[in-house]
Amino acid sequence: MNAATSAENNQADLGDVERVLDGEVQAFDGIVRRWQGPLINMAWRYCRDRGRAEEMAQEALVRAWRGLSHWRRESSFSTWLFALAANVYRTELKRFPTETLPLDAAPEPAGMATQHSELAAQRSHDAVHRAVLALPLRYREPVVLFYFHEMDVAAAARTLGMPEGTLKARLSRARALLRQRFPHLEEVRASHPSQSTRRMGHPEFCNEELAEEIGKEAAR
Repeated sequence: MNAATSAENNQADLGDVERVLDGEVQAFDGIVRRWQGPLINMAWRYCRDRGRAEEMAQEALVRAWRGLSHWRRESSFSTWLFALAANVYRTELKRFPTETLPLDAAPEPAGMATQHSELAAQRSHDAVHRAVLALPLRYREPVVLFYFHEMDVAAAARTLGMPEGTLKARLSRARALLRQRFPHLEEVRASHPSQSTRRMGHPEFCNEELAEEIGKEAAR
């Protein structure tokens, strides 16, 4: 989403929220039109089940409707909405966990030896997604938001309610776990460069603060 579109959405969100709070309940339809699709996509990244993703997104919108008066406008409405949705999805997955393979049982993505075809690319893409779903939730959520939902570090950290340094550490640890299980992951990214796997090539966050955060994560 470019800056102009983001600004337009922020303005539209603000107007719709104000109208809803003034009693014009049908104004919430505008929020649903703008954000239902992204919320479903985000939920699908969590559970890989379209029907369940739609139900989870619907629940997030219901929670948003009920809690509109709690938006303090310290951040954009979308940041508040996605943070609320992340909590809904996290709670839902704890109540009814998605069935996933352990990380060490997930299949190796097809590498350069595989024919360069749409089918091969899709299989590699699906294998990476299954591997991400097999990550512990604390690492899976940052990967979903940063790599697949394409939030920047600041937005993903706000959504998950954690410091940016912690989010960077969890991304780094997730990448390390995936590389450990899939030594040819970078080869897959280069040979079948989907939008999300291209982001897997994002430079590592290397500084003293991150090293300290990684140490804390490893100790937990």
